[in-house]
Order: sequence, then C-alpha cells, then structure tokens
Amino acid sequence: MGIGALWTFWLPALAISVIAVGLAILGLRRGARMLGAESGPKREMRIYADQLREVERDQARGIVSAEEAQRLRAETARRLLEADKKAQTVLSSSPAGMRLIAVVMVLLMPVGALVFYWTEGTPGYQDMPLQLRFAEAQQMRADRASQSQLEATWEASPNYPPAPEIDPEYQGLMTQLRAAVAERPDDLRGQRLLATNEANIGDFAASAAAWVRVIEIQGEAAPVADLVALAETMVQAAGGAVSPQTEAVLQRILQRDPTNGPARYYLGLSLGQTGRPDMTFRLWRGLLEDSRPEAPWVPIIRGEIEQLAEIAGVRYTLPPLATQGMRGPSAEDMAAASEMSAADREAMIGGMVEGLAARLANQGGTPEEWARLISALGTLGQTDRARAIWSEGRMIFADQPEALALLQAAAVPLGFIEQ
Repeated sequence: MGIGALWTFWLPALAISVIAVGLAILGLRRGARMLGAESGPKREMRIYADQLREVERDQARGIVSAEEAQRLRAETARRLLEADKKAQTVLSSSPAGMRLIAVVMVLLMPVGALVFYWTEGTPGYQDMPLQLRFAEAQQMRADRASQSQLEATWEASPNYPPAPEIDPEYQGLMTQLRAAVAERPDDLRGQRLLATNEANIGDFAASAAAWVRVIEIQGEAAPVADLVALAETMVQAAGGAVSPQTEAVLQRILQRDPTNGPARYYLGLSLGQTGRPDMTFRLWRGLLEDSRPEAPWVPIIRGEIEQLAEIAGVRYTLPPLATQGMRGPSAEDMAAASEMSAADREAMIGGMVEGLAARLANQGGTPEEWARLISALGTLGQTDRARAIWSEGRMIFADQPEALALLQAAAVPLGFIEQ
C-alpha cells in the first residue's frame, strides 16, 4: 500500500466509517433511553388509575350517582386492561438482547464493507489522472506487438480454433493451388484464389500473406475492396487484435475512402485495445450514425457504445444525443490579449488552451475546436503537444474529409505537413 493511497483513500474511508458507526450508536442509545422512560401505554395506565380514584371521590361527594359511577368504573377499567396489554407487548418486543444485536450489527457494517471491497474492489490501486492514462495509452500503442508476433501468440493460444475437417479432394486441390502460385508468384488471379481459399479452411495467416501479395502486384491501383479484405484477414489471423501493420492498411483505406465502414470500425477497435476507449466512442458514434441497420458492425457497436460513452464521460443514449462544446481562444481573444502584459497574456491564453484541451480530451468537440487548439498550441510554442493533437485528430476525424481539411490548415503553418 502506497503512502498516497493511505492518505487519499484509506484514512478518509476510516474516518467516514467511524462517524457512521458513532452516529448509529448514538441513535441506539437515545432509543434505549426512550424505552427506559415511561412508555405510552404506562402513561395511559397511570391516567386510568387516577380516573378510577376520581370516580370514587365524585361518588363519595354525591357528584355522580351510583349507577353512573358504576358505568364509569367499568369503562375506565376496560381501557386500563387494554393499556396493560399494550404495555406487555412493548416490553416483550424490545428486550436488552435486541439492543445488543443492533449494536453488533452496526459494528459489523464497516467490517462487511471492508470485506466486500477487498473481494470485489481493487485494494491498493493507484490514482490514474487523465494525463497519466493518456501517456500510458500512448506507450501502449508504441509497444504493440507486430502482426507476426500476434499471429504466433494466437496460434499458441488454447482458444485457437481447431483446424476444420477438409475433404481430401479439396485438400488435394489446395496443394496444387499452392504449388502453382509458388511457381508463378506474380499471377494475380492465382494469388486472389489462394487468399480466398486459405481463409475458407481457416488459415488466416496464409490468407493474409496471399492478400499482401495481391496488393503488391496491383500497387497503388489496388482496389479498396482488396485492402479491406487484407485488413479483415490480418485481424482474424491475430485473434481479433489490430496490429500496427493492420492499422497502416486501415489508414490507407481511409485516405482513399474516408467513409469506409470496416476501416472505421477496426480503427476504433484498435484505439480501444490501446487504452483510448474515449476515441473509440467518437469514431464509432459517427460510424453508427452513417451506417444502415443491416451493416455487420452495427449490432456490435450498439451493444458497446453506451458503455464507451460512459467511460469517455459523455452522456449518450440510443439514438445519440448531440454534444455541445466549449469555445477555445479565438482570433478575437488573441487580439485582445495583445494589449496585455506578456505575463498576463501568457496566463490568459494558457488557461484557455488548457481548458479547451481538457474538454476535448474528456468530451470531444467540433473540428473547428480541434484546429483552434492546434493553432493555439503552436502560438504558445508547444509544438510537440500540437503535433500530438494533430495526430489524434486525424484518427478521430478520419471519416470526415472536411474536418481533416480544417486540421490540415492548422497544421501546415507549424510545419507538420506540406501544403
């Protein structure tokens, strides 16, 4: 247990538990004093006894007749008996043992809470501020395993599906096809057949290798459909993981077709696998809004997007709700800041920039806000942060050419890209 966790969690939790137990015990003691005092039924019995004596005195003084006195005694006696029954019920329902049980239960509450947290919670888990989470996510992306490593890990996994039973005749045809393609590696039709049939028998690694060759033969003229087939096969060969090589294929697809559904889906999946579910939510939200109900990725996204929105800190339900952003420093703000002192100007702009950066990181925003943040960071000389925002924005708005144009216009003056 770290010192930070002790001061930030355990001591406050202990203090709250002590206060709660103390208040509960005080309440029990107050209740015990009330039970020890004269109860309601006892007071009634005392009053009725006084009334009986009063009836006797009134009869002796001749205020009431003998018949009236007899009737009053009978009525008062009946009420006295009812009050006595109530008193016996109260006394039998609140013995000292019940108070002891109540005290024990109160004392056991913090113990039960501790046991529940220890078994269901995460004792000793350190604080994870947003800046640290983003840094870890960035490192996670940098340390991702390659496609070949992921394929090897998946093949050695106990969850790797068993090889399907293949008809001997079909197996013979596959052997002939592999031999023919090996002799003619530039045969586009042969490579395409090999890629398709390797996938049909469950050898996705071999299928991906054949699709790579299909793309290489066609060069820049390779159709988007072939690139999509390559990316999907690489993901299957890696057991559902998106490798850096697969992501490069996805980026190539989106450069040519920014609205491509499979590429947007797998890119969002990649971001979620590397610690950025917030970015997955932003990318998948746009994809869900653009997709037809029968698209294969729609059920998956609909099943996960609300949880992703909760992680991202965005209120979102199906159908989606529009989000409103906060404004960052505009050109007018920058002009007004020019009349301030250097220190005041830097403090004002810096505060606005940090506010916008935090808001975009937590809730997202419009392309104009992302572009404004890039420009503002460049003005402050924080080019590394501006470059990071530019890279992140490219992935978030990969499916929106107009948004990418805005980000590009903000990045060109900073030298990140050529116009």
